[in-house]
Amino acid sequence: MQVLVIGAGVVGLAVARAAARKGHEVIVAEAESAIGTITSARNSEVIHGGMYYPTGTLRARHCVRGRRMLYEFCASHGVPHRKCGKLVVATNDVEMEKIKAIEAQGQINGVEGLELIGGNAARALEPELACVGALLSPETGIIDGHAYMLALRGDLEDLGGAIAVNTPVTGARRKGGQWQVDFGGKDGGTFEFDAIANCAGLSAQRVARTIEDYPTARVPRLVLGKGNYFSYAGRPVFSRLIYPTPIVGGLGVHVTLDMAGRMRFGPDVEWVETENYDVDPKRADAFYDRIRTYWPGLPDGSLAPDYSGIRPKLGGPKDGQADFLIDAPAQHGVPGLVQMFGIESPGLTSSLSLGEEVAGYLES
Repeated sequence: MQVLVIGAGVVGLAVARAAARKGHEVIVAEAESAIGTITSARNSEVIHGGMYYPTGTLRARHCVRGRRMLYEFCASHGVPHRKCGKLVVATNDVEMEKIKAIEAQGQINGVEGLELIGGNAARALEPELACVGALLSPETGIIDGHAYMLALRGDLEDLGGAIAVNTPVTGARRKGGQWQVDFGGKDGGTFEFDAIANCAGLSAQRVARTIEDYPTARVPRLVLGKGNYFSYAGRPVFSRLIYPTPIVGGLGVHVTLDMAGRMRFGPDVEWVETENYDVDPKRADAFYDRIRTYWPGLPDGSLAPDYSGIRPKLGGPKDGQADFLIDAPAQHGVPGLVQMFGIESPGLTSSLSLGEEVAGYLES
């Protein structure tokens, strides 16, 4: 079967690899000039434990399963990663009740090793912390996201798959039991495929509207949730990821470590109308205020604007956290077509698990 995957971000690459492992001929069409340059290049590079997500959601199932698969993949493929663990901290009694609820949800989701600890125990692990208690997640880690995508690409190409960059999809239609797909770019044209997986991230809704046989009423609205990051000028003071209690639209301004040993803070949530990746230095004021609730020692003048990413959300600040949306032939009735919408955090962690599920749907 000839399969087209639209989008060479981390999820698209994982879907393509899974389809190739099933014996299909796979082409990945990427509108940009390289793999993983948009959402996949602008996140925290965290391997999430999976304790936040409501029971029965795709996010809960794929995050926990995907995390286990991801650690195995990193070990077998030499992808730089570190299972550093994280603390979700409570700075008052109200927040303590929230992290107790997160721990209970994590137990339901099957997250291993979660432990509620008191403030003294948390400070014994991270002396710079100020908190009344914390949830310890030893399974949380960090990853070199670009190295991971290169490893996915390597597997795909070893299996005979290929990636076409600078190749946007401009239209598709069913004809004679196959998909006729129109491509832009200098090597554009119309080519036939047996199945399509739309993994285009921020462009998924736009791409879906160009697929003539797919009901446009099924295309969900796209909400842009921008996350800004600030870098820290000094040496890291934490050895684990430090998260506050979650906020509407995200997990709060947290301490993120990278594989190079740097410490940064973010993301916040900024609801925007258009894609813009500039970081407003004035947002640092809110960062200082929030960070000092759990790290009072944050020095003045130590934060600098770093980078930002935009989450392809399906709901705004008043809608609550939407689940991943995977629209397969069993739901929409169009053969050989899978649409993926709203694949934001924990999309990287979930990618291998999502890839296997979507590759299965392509055969229906």
